[in-house]
Amino acid sequence: MIDRSLDPSLFVALDVDSAKEAERLADSLSGLSLGFKIGPRLMLREGAKLVAQIARSGPVFIDCKHFDIPSTMEAAVRAGYDAGAQYSTIHAMSGPEALLQMSRLQSELQTERHFRILTVTVLTSFSSETLPYGLRGRNIGDLVEGLAEDSGSLSSFVCSPHEAARLRRILPHAFLVTPGVRPLGSSQGDQVRIETPMAAAQTGASALVVGRPILEAANPREMALKIVEEFERHRPQA
Repeated sequence: MIDRSLDPSLFVALDVDSAKEAERLADSLSGLSLGFKIGPRLMLREGAKLVAQIARSGPVFIDCKHFDIPSTMEAAVRAGYDAGAQYSTIHAMSGPEALLQMSRLQSELQTERHFRILTVTVLTSFSSETLPYGLRGRNIGDLVEGLAEDSGSLSSFVCSPHEAARLRRILPHAFLVTPGVRPLGSSQGDQVRIETPMAAAQTGASALVVGRPILEAANPREMALKIVEEFERHRPQA
């Protein structure tokens, strides 16, 4: 069983182009019990050494959404783990064989330290009309539920707040990470299925991912605290 007390309620997406800028942002937000998400934009520019540097300010979530043959996915997740990450994303559409291998890998890595493999269901930028060929027009909630159920013993998922309540009903103990969260008054950007921190809390989200509303704020630390406070205030009591 993974220790839930080690999971932050907010991951700040470091969607910037340099290690210097990422380190400055992480340092300015240190001490708030936040996590930090590093995606391909930054990983490809700066490499694995950045993970250890950011981890000084909080747990690191590598968000490269691995989707490949099982052996390649395992090697990629191990590389992120070895760099110091505590979270790593894979695609739920990788198929049962890959997901089973990822489940075994997570069990192995957890014996050393807190580590979650997060299974990405359907990206928050998609609507039913813009899904890829073969999925277009399908009900996104049905897709998310089916992908989650196909993930075997993996119990950590990335989904929009729109599907969190549905997953919470069928998987009451799942760890649900929800991107597509925007405080009132923030720009929607390229996200489609979005909600406020309050709404995400009420749907059963375990943790939020927020980038631009924090990065572009006049006071990123103040904005991050505001988001966490709103989210925690509206979370159902255990």
